[in-house]
Amino acid sequence: MSKLKNGMNANGLIQKYNQPGPRYTSYPPVPFWKIAHWETSDWIETIRKGQQLPEGKAISIYVHLPYCESLCTFCGCHKYITTNHSVEHAYIDTVLKEWEFIASHLAENTTIAEIHLGGGTPTFFAPKELKRLIDGLTSHFSVSPDAEMGFEAHPNSTSTDHLAVLHQSGFRRVSFGIQDYDPQVQQAIHRIQSHEQVSKCHYEAKQLGYTSISHDLVFGLPKQTVQGFEKTVRQTIEFKPDRLSLYSYAHVPWVKGTGQRGYDENDLPTPEEKRALYELAKALFLEAGYLEIAMDHFALPEDELAKAYSSETLHRNFMGYTTNNTKVLIGLGMSAISDSWFGYAQNEKDLKSYQKRIEETNHAWEKGHSLSIQDLETRKHINQLMCQFETEIAPDSCMEFEEIADQLIPLIDDGLVEISGRKISVTKKGKPFVRNVCMAFDPYLKTPISKPTFSMTI
Repeated sequence: MSKLKNGMNANGLIQKYNQPGPRYTSYPPVPFWKIAHWETSDWIETIRKGQQLPEGKAISIYVHLPYCESLCTFCGCHKYITTNHSVEHAYIDTVLKEWEFIASHLAENTTIAEIHLGGGTPTFFAPKELKRLIDGLTSHFSVSPDAEMGFEAHPNSTSTDHLAVLHQSGFRRVSFGIQDYDPQVQQAIHRIQSHEQVSKCHYEAKQLGYTSISHDLVFGLPKQTVQGFEKTVRQTIEFKPDRLSLYSYAHVPWVKGTGQRGYDENDLPTPEEKRALYELAKALFLEAGYLEIAMDHFALPEDELAKAYSSETLHRNFMGYTTNNTKVLIGLGMSAISDSWFGYAQNEKDLKSYQKRIEETNHAWEKGHSLSIQDLETRKHINQLMCQFETEIAPDSCMEFEEIADQLIPLIDDGLVEISGRKISVTKKGKPFVRNVCMAFDPYLKTPISKPTFSMTI
């Protein structure tokens, strides 16, 4: 077992830093948001304020499409399980009604820099319904020539028509949810899909002209073994996808609606085994020519994500890592989150409540948060750490550098962090623990919550 400079081996570090922590797709993390209900005028004002920023006129749009035909028991997303496809038309109507209201309050010279369809299962919807959605979204404002348009796809429900229609609408990115090819793991998580079906979708997308195809894997799933996951990773590399995501499974069965059942903690890899799965996949990806991009992402050198990382323009938001550093993100659909840069607003998480609110008031904002000056400063540093693994706290900052440095002492002693002047850098050994580093910057974590809603940092 490899030793670090203080003599602690890798397993010792895993034990030491294996604790619940936010994924930091937002700051502050959602459990610490302070607004129970946004007043319409107040939220609209934060959007207008965000659009006054130099980059504020270019917006991102995220649409949450919640329907799935079956329940994947590892999933923590907000979804609605049904095989009744007659619900599609009404849901798209609701999303477009919501968009009409928000679009009416955006600046006239707004442009769309990014559209992402997530879920749920976006390809649950018929191609004609997805086209109607995209046509509606792009009917008010121009789409940037270099707009990044992508969607998440379940290989079992993604047809040639889905890929063709969305490509015709400007989509060039698709993320296929693979998770694991091992039959035992697929059975445990109720996600049965064949290598042949993935192959069909992947090569059809490539032939149609998708320029960034991603395969998403998850480590730490029930029944996973090093031998089985190695086979999955090698099968994935054979496709040579442009991007790879290697997500850590978060076991939070106490969170309402996660659907994480059918197995228990005894079926999960130990923290040491989980770390071994990650290190195995990472080594094989790097050996195959992929570049490690910030946390849990890999990309071929010619992919735009790799270029953004190299040029230090990579950005992170509720959609994960993105090449677009937009300041305003409009979230549409059940449970979707909007980000005006100065505030967050999340829609109703219950499907019927969301649809009723849109029908009655044109919006469905539930909880949210207005960012303070300290929130904005902390957000900047955490984003830089998550995207570039370093940040520098200015002398006139509202943040207490000495207090943060003191909290980082254990990570410094373990060779995970280095401090030079007021610059804080995550070392190569420390990259897997970057969320632990970010937590030292986060004063909200001093506020206790009854049950951790975060994934484990390892």
